[in-house]
Amino acid sequence: MPVEEFVAGWISGALGLVLGHPFDTVKLLGFFKGMSFPIASIAMVNSVLFGIYSNTLLALTATSHQERRAQPPSYIHVFIAGCTGGFVQVYCLAPFDLIKVRLQNQTEPRARPPGSPPPRYRGPVHCAVSIFQEEGPRGLFRGAWALTLRDTPTMGIYFVTYEWLCRQSTRDGQDPSPATVLVAGGFAGIASWAVATPLDVIKSRLQMAGLKRRAYRGVLDCMVSSARQEGLGVFFRGLTINSARAFPVNAVTFLSYEYLLRSWG
Repeated sequence: MPVEEFVAGWISGALGLVLGHPFDTVKLLGFFKGMSFPIASIAMVNSVLFGIYSNTLLALTATSHQERRAQPPSYIHVFIAGCTGGFVQVYCLAPFDLIKVRLQNQTEPRARPPGSPPPRYRGPVHCAVSIFQEEGPRGLFRGAWALTLRDTPTMGIYFVTYEWLCRQSTRDGQDPSPATVLVAGGFAGIASWAVATPLDVIKSRLQMAGLKRRAYRGVLDCMVSSARQEGLGVFFRGLTINSARAFPVNAVTFLSYEYLLRSWG
């Protein structure tokens, strides 16, 4: 199994994170607060996504990354490989994503009224240990089913969109230009979040249910309860900020990923 795709995915994920982290922490006072935890987690998840995607395409088409411009895979193969990468990444991402959501939804020390209790979690490690002690091992995977439903088809759409836009702007057999990669990567990110946002809302609510002692009976119950209480618009809450984040993050992610593989190839 070639490993350069995993390494390129890790580096490109870290670079994309530098752009995306301010949007992820928009509720907090410090734009780049807590960068070490996201770099260690999201970069690893991106490594798994791109590595599994590329190696699945290798298994399906018997072509390496460098050969795929001359022998482009079918969109069905791209979609299957993207879905496979999305499915596998979920079980690396789920605990990290849960911790991120829990930390972001507690009030900043400087934003709390005087005399209020201290924050529930002192950091990522304390958060993970607390969840494990209070909710058991399964607690660390709270919301994983919604995350699976979100990421499996979404990553298929993500890579198909990127490949389609690159092919529309590039002559057969040639590598796409940096400008093409930036635009295709950015719009791939927006397309994937347009599909993912409703289940992202559900996933976040399931993840916070343990903290708020609210019991949902599953994904469907959470969807029905949310729609009854807040209307259908609740499922698109955060779409604007997700789209604003998605374009630059995924543009840089794909550009750095392609550049690294070309330079190593």
